[in-house]
Amino acid sequence: MGVMFRYILKKILLLNSLNQTLSNQKKQAVSQDHQDNLNTPANLSQSLNSNLEILKGLIGKNFDLVIRKFTLGEHGPVNAALIYLNGMTDLTIINESILRPLMFRSINQNPNTVLDLDVIEMIKTTILSVGEVSQSPLVQEVVDNYLSGKTILMVEGCDQALMIMTTDWKSRNVGEPKTESVVRGPREGFIENLLTNTTLIRRKIKSQDFILESMQIGQRTKTNVCIAYLKTISNPLLIKEIKRRLNDIKIDSVLETGTIEQYIEDAPLSIFSTIANTEKPDMAAAKILEGRAAILVDGTPFVLTVPMVLAESFQSSEDYYSRPYFVSLVRLIRYFAYLISILAPATYVALTTFHQELIPTQLLFSMAEAQEGVPFPAVVEALGMGIVFEILREAGVRLPRPVGQAVSIVGALVIGQSAVSAGLIGAPMVIVVALTAVASFVVPAQTDSGGVLRFIFVLLSGFLGGFGIMIGLIGTFIHLVSLRSFGTPYLSPLAPLSKPGLKDTFIRAPLWTMITRPTLIGLQDPIRQEFRLKPVPPSEEDAQSK
Repeated sequence: MGVMFRYILKKILLLNSLNQTLSNQKKQAVSQDHQDNLNTPANLSQSLNSNLEILKGLIGKNFDLVIRKFTLGEHGPVNAALIYLNGMTDLTIINESILRPLMFRSINQNPNTVLDLDVIEMIKTTILSVGEVSQSPLVQEVVDNYLSGKTILMVEGCDQALMIMTTDWKSRNVGEPKTESVVRGPREGFIENLLTNTTLIRRKIKSQDFILESMQIGQRTKTNVCIAYLKTISNPLLIKEIKRRLNDIKIDSVLETGTIEQYIEDAPLSIFSTIANTEKPDMAAAKILEGRAAILVDGTPFVLTVPMVLAESFQSSEDYYSRPYFVSLVRLIRYFAYLISILAPATYVALTTFHQELIPTQLLFSMAEAQEGVPFPAVVEALGMGIVFEILREAGVRLPRPVGQAVSIVGALVIGQSAVSAGLIGAPMVIVVALTAVASFVVPAQTDSGGVLRFIFVLLSGFLGGFGIMIGLIGTFIHLVSLRSFGTPYLSPLAPLSKPGLKDTFIRAPLWTMITRPTLIGLQDPIRQEFRLKPVPPSEEDAQSK
């Protein structure tokens, strides 16, 4: 016993020693970084070589770093240098619009004269034929612009640098979005370039009130984030709250809008998303025109829109390009399909386990015959088949497209048929799970919440039957009523009730009847179209006169 105690004590002392060593090393590293930051001057000096050494020390030894030294003008031997990242800049602009005019135009006739800020201003205003040029004396600002793809011009004798927009990196062309397919409507989708995405929206909203505000988030990635809204329609308090939440994000990196979504949503512990996303410019433009705001992030084709209400999940951009009658029928089918996707397995378990008297006699005999010899209760069958379905769906998504489709289809057929033949599950359960799987794809925006609710309802029905399903529905409804999205009730326009909003909830009324914007969103300018726009055929007198 004493030997065991001494062994444990020795291990504890060793671990404490290792932790102390790692802590000291970390403190030394932090102290060294702090000291390096203190040693690095905040402003540029008038010495070109000193400035280059400072930048090399901050940037490091990168193979794509290019420092092009040259002499300004035809007569004056004034040294200068261009610093840029190879692969992120347009070499044609650098060669034709920067180097050529600087090297072959007389700037300083007297070799003994040192360039001053007036000459730097002259270079910026009269020599450089580039659209965007700025200047700064701050070392960190120069480094940030260099890492963003801009070209830095530094001149001997001047303590300011010119930052020239020459950014040009490769990106895919605008194409049809993969996640939001439509039969009728625009086929263009966002891409990974922020400027291209803002242009796609601006092409649709040609208004002087359309505002794009930019900021950087991520201490190491410094990702460009843009807020898009209409200042005469969007609630100023909404825009202020969005800016506050974005400014509160203090993290290393932002690589996708999903990262930002998890830091600014109202209910981070809810299974329901309170922030919508889209890959279609027309959808983003339509929501901005309703009074919402869009959040665009450089490097991703998905755009966030806030605030979000539950009814948005059952709407499609195609709904507003087609006639209202069939669209209303399809929208009701979407609601019904979502209920099937979350309640069908649970209802089957409750009926077969607790409420057999509710099943018609002939159907009950058929189900009993199919279930004969199955070793597992219905709740275990439902849970097992649900897990298998999620595995097949995940495999179909992660594998390459041709292989993934084959795996999901063939796998489902083979596994389902084999399980029934082996007597592990009953054929009715396979039918129920297959119907649930198809119905879950009808509302892609609620696929995540539907998958979680499906398992919760199955467990409740397995223990409490229909009573458990009712408890689950009541709890889900209470949770939905309590949710907010940037101050907007999640169940709006149902709770609180807004009669004009019902024209675009379960059905889609004719466009000429949808006069107002959503009640709680477009507060500044609630009227979006004129009254009496219903099409009217010409009278007989007008027709005869024509």
